[in-house]
Formats: sequence, structure tokens, C-alpha cells
Amino acid sequence: MSATVRPTVNLIREAGADPLIDLPAYATAGAAGADIRANLPEDARTGGLTLHPMERRVVPTGLRLAIPAGFEVQLRPRSGLALKHGITLINTPGTIDSDYRGPLGVLLVNLGAAPFVVTHGERIAQMVLAPVAQAGFRLVDSLDDTARGEGGFGSTGRG
Repeated sequence: MSATVRPTVNLIREAGADPLIDLPAYATAGAAGADIRANLPEDARTGGLTLHPMERRVVPTGLRLAIPAGFEVQLRPRSGLALKHGITLINTPGTIDSDYRGPLGVLLVNLGAAPFVVTHGERIAQMVLAPVAQAGFRLVDSLDDTARGEGGFGSTGRG
């Protein structure tokens, strides 16, 4: 078996970001997503950022990315935060395109019943590097038939 070449996502820290916050990292050898951490502004590092129930907020990571051409980064929730606190990403998966060079922020929402404090350095999401295929689009006179046909939401039943 030949060795697989892993694509590289280049990173830089934002001005003012805390250099002691860990870079994205995979928690286990089989992890699909690398954990990313909150890198809060200096005035919020001690007390954190409070997300009230149903509040959404962009949480900074202090990073900018250079994603290889032909790939995207998908941002996904952390299951423990979702289960225990109702913290998730409002636009999951969030897509970061390979040509974006702005700050990496994570759009969190609190679907829980209690306020949640995002602490400085806390793992807030996962990022998954995924290949992208851009499609061509063509207007045609008709579409091919399938067994499902026009059946939409719930058309295949339950159970």
C-alpha cells in the first residue's frame, strides 16, 4: 500500500490572538474533524462570552486559513456541547471556501434552556477538510424518471 499524501491547510494567527491557544488538532487517530478553539478578545478572556438561550454569536478562533484548491473546510458542532448544553452551529455544516482569507469565526447558537459561557481556549467546533467538485449546470426539456419520482418530504414513510 502506498503512503497517502495529506493536504495541508496553512494557518496564520490574527493580530491580537492569544498564541498559547492550541491550533486545530484531531483528538484521536480516527477523528474526521479537527477541534477548533475559541480565541477570545483580550477583554473577554477572563469572563468568557455568555450565550443566552436562543442567542447566536460569532465566536472568534484567532485564525485565518489557506485551504488547498479543490477542497473546503466544513464547520460542524461538537456532540458533547450539543447534548449537554444545547450549543450547536446555526448553519451546520458551515462552509469555508478555498479562496476565503478572512477571520475564521464560528457561528454558535444556544438552543438550551440556560445561559452558556464560552471560555477562552474551549473547543467549540470541529473542522472537516472535504474535497469539492464544481458542477456544470444545463437547462434541459425534461428529467429522467426514477422510482421515487416527485415524492418529497416524508414520501418514503417512517420506520
